[in-house]
Amino acid sequence: MANPIVARSLDEIRFWSRIMKEHALFLSLGFTYEQKQLIDEANQFITLFERIEEKLSKFSVNSDPRQVQAFNNEVYQAAAAIWGYKRKVLGLTLRCEIRSNNFALLIDHTSREAAYFANRIKELNEGKLAPSPDTIIEENVFFLKIMADHAKFIGHLLDPSERKLVEQAREFSHDFDQLMFQAVDLDSMRPQSETKPILSQFLNQNKVSVASLRDFKKTARELIEACRIKSNIHPLLADHTFREAERFLEIIDMFEASLIRN
Repeated sequence: MANPIVARSLDEIRFWSRIMKEHALFLSLGFTYEQKQLIDEANQFITLFERIEEKLSKFSVNSDPRQVQAFNNEVYQAAAAIWGYKRKVLGLTLRCEIRSNNFALLIDHTSREAAYFANRIKELNEGKLAPSPDTIIEENVFFLKIMADHAKFIGHLLDPSERKLVEQAREFSHDFDQLMFQAVDLDSMRPQSETKPILSQFLNQNKVSVASLRDFKKTARELIEACRIKSNIHPLLADHTFREAERFLEIIDMFEASLIRN
């Protein structure tokens, strides 16, 4: 029988290593030509996470847990390193030491995801697998903000003449901001909030909204790939945000299953 820590570790690395590699690409595309040093550093991270993906292909759910733990440590170091790079770029941006086409919120957004990835790998190496009520709320706060950010980026990167799509993106941004604030409120109500009915309703409400945003992203991705709308959105970025919405839905399903079991 497969070790659940091994299986979960490989799943997290498979998903988030690709996300980190794409972050490095997106940041590199946003820098200006004179920011060669930052572009070179981004390219080094692309290579680093490609190597991690190559190593990942040699593991399976039946791999030796000790070998996977060692691999997790290596991946943790890579995630921590790209987090440091992103925070450096954010600092340069906020101090106006560089001017690029990367929004400050986008850089911060990618750094939050790197921190999340590093933390998940650390938790798995500590044997933490099953979600607690605390984790359910905290992870939803994290992902709801990610979804709200995505809606804002889409709205800003669409051509202003795409008025209908821009308005839809703004509506999603507002809706997910409200859901995030609601989650923050619920988080502050603990331990009273640690009841299954409240958490179940909370997850169900989020699931409906995320599915709606996922479908919007899917449509936008298809339109961008077919060159049927005007935007500055890279087709890979459109797919990237779609995959993250799918990931959030998978996590909600996992949390719902844990509530039923417990």
